[in-house]
Amino acid sequence: MTSKFLRLVLAGTVVFTIAALAQTGAATPSSSATTPSSPPAISAPAPATVPAVTKVGVININEAIFGTNEGQRDALALQKKLEPKQTELKNQNDELEALKKQLSTQGPSLNDDAAANLKKQIESKQKTFDRALQDFQEDGGNQQQEIASRILQKMAPMIVKYSQDSGFGLIVDSSKPWPQSPILWWNPDSVDITKAVVDIYNTQSGVAAPAPTTGAAAPKPSAAKPAASTTGTQKPAAAPPKQ
Repeated sequence: MTSKFLRLVLAGTVVFTIAALAQTGAATPSSSATTPSSPPAISAPAPATVPAVTKVGVININEAIFGTNEGQRDALALQKKLEPKQTELKNQNDELEALKKQLSTQGPSLNDDAAANLKKQIESKQKTFDRALQDFQEDGGNQQQEIASRILQKMAPMIVKYSQDSGFGLIVDSSKPWPQSPILWWNPDSVDITKAVVDIYNTQSGVAAPAPTTGAAAPKPSAAKPAASTTGTQKPAAAPPKQ
């Protein structure tokens, strides 16, 4: 419909122009009709516009948050807070493993009632352990998320200011690997601003680096999931819940 409308408009314009030229030609003396007209001026083509290149930066938000002195301090405090529950879960898991081993080794020699009772005991303890483990993971994850959110609220303006001052037009998060993240590859030496942001945050926060713990590595931001046992159950990991 639009093309038809344009054709009608253009056709009307042509008719109007021809009529106007005809009227002008009739009013012009015959002597001017023989005067040659000047050729139209040819303008030089406009130079092509070169699109501006956007400078892109990359930051690993998880590493930035828990790489700060404040993030490490609070993660270590959370780890210490969760240690009693981790010990409790480990004891429950050890008891469950012992019952499963008993069923595996003594099962053929047990009578039907004893075997059924042992299986029922294992099933009950397994459900109790699974529920406790899930609650532990959710509670630890929520507390670590609170730490991350609190630090990120203070860190976000620093990321924006640093990016603007450094001429970046876009900052993307590299916390998750491709294909979960849209980033396929980047050069950390040229575009990664994680360390720079951590240094700025540490300077402005005034929080001192936590003292190194003997025989234990600093906590890292990732989900706290117990390691799988050889019999298919899960054991609570030694590390605290992580982002």
